[in-house]
Amino acid sequence: MSTSQKVVVVTGASQGIGAELVKAFRKLDYRVVATARAVVPSDDPNIATVAGDIADPATAQRVIAEALARFGRVDTLVNNAGIFIAKPFTNYTAEDYAAFIGVNVSGFFYITQLAIAEMEKQASGHVVTITTTLADRAIEGVPSVLASLTKGGLNAATRSLAIEYAKKGIRANAVSPGIIKSPMHAPETHAALGSLHPMGHMGEMGDIVGAVLYLDSAPFVTGEILHVDGGQSAGH
Repeated sequence: MSTSQKVVVVTGASQGIGAELVKAFRKLDYRVVATARAVVPSDDPNIATVAGDIADPATAQRVIAEALARFGRVDTLVNNAGIFIAKPFTNYTAEDYAAFIGVNVSGFFYITQLAIAEMEKQASGHVVTITTTLADRAIEGVPSVLASLTKGGLNAATRSLAIEYAKKGIRANAVSPGIIKSPMHAPETHAALGSLHPMGHMGEMGDIVGAVLYLDSAPFVTGEILHVDGGQSAGH
């Protein structure tokens, strides 16, 4: 087994931004471990797929074990899996809360801990987490308390990881998107959602992919929360 190629783990990889990230990293000749609840096995010998709930610590263990068994290392982890449910704060249910904590927080914690443990062995690695600009600047009419609670925590955790591991060769960054055209948003909503951005339109999935690839190729950048949000975080 050759371990000369870099290896990236992508969560939430079955569709949308996650699926586009898998394609983009393969074009750069990375080996990829793609995980999601329902992920289709690939014919590409350089793509390993692991189906499972990212909130379950057993899924994280299987993903990292598969990366090591198939490819021998973990160089980059992209924490892309996440959920967003827009409801008035008092309408959130206990089930909603548990889902946010499970996917957005536990899903980050379990796999990031295991990935960094492997990165420490090689004294190099990179963790990129997809968060949300709503954690920095709320928008009237877009109720987002649980998204801000969980994804805002991931922004803070990213900075903490960056400092803790800065001298160990491991970087941590985040990409903070605005509203992105993806299967999550029906086409008839695009105009209204686009108007929430100072630039007047939604972002494309390629905008987020490009930001992740930039951060992965930027060895002197760590602790960065890169806003890809059409100006939302700057103001209105």
